[in-house]
Amino acid sequence: MTDRIERLTFDQLAPAAQSVLEARVKRLGYLGEFFRCAGHQPNILVPFMEMTEALKNALPDRLTELGALTVASVMGNDYERHQHERLSRKLGFGDAWVAAVEQLKPDTAPSLSDAERAVQRLVIAAIEQRGHDVGPLLDTSIDHIGPDQAIAILFLVGRYLTHAIIVNVLSLAPPVPSIFEEETQG
Repeated sequence: MTDRIERLTFDQLAPAAQSVLEARVKRLGYLGEFFRCAGHQPNILVPFMEMTEALKNALPDRLTELGALTVASVMGNDYERHQHERLSRKLGFGDAWVAAVEQLKPDTAPSLSDAERAVQRLVIAAIEQRGHDVGPLLDTSIDHIGPDQAIAILFLVGRYLTHAIIVNVLSLAPPVPSIFEEETQG
């Protein structure tokens, strides 16, 4: 991890960034290291967070979490994966569902619905194939969730890829452990 990017405190963030992050910081009780670094670019961070909120409105929670966990798992972004495991648990999806998503094997995941399997296939292929030749998987997802939500899934993939690249380049450590690590430690 580089020490050449100063980790900003909440008070050092631009007012617009403070405004968009205030509720999150209050809820979590801390300003995550991702935001402490990304805060150097408030004019990018603010719309990034607005996109995050818009995606929550565009998709049902299960598809949002499926997409976030899938991208984080494919990209090795434990920072985001651990947080979305916790959110999925809080939303009542169950640890078995989270584990099924993180296995990245939609065809053998009985905890996933047909729609979730279709969307996970699309997300994995979109990343691994860099968006090329995934039209049939997009069509299958549209059959299950409609064109509006399918487009939202593609935006969601881009949002979580952006997060993963930044976290992985900066080697940011997860702020919380995996829900599955807690069980083995406790």
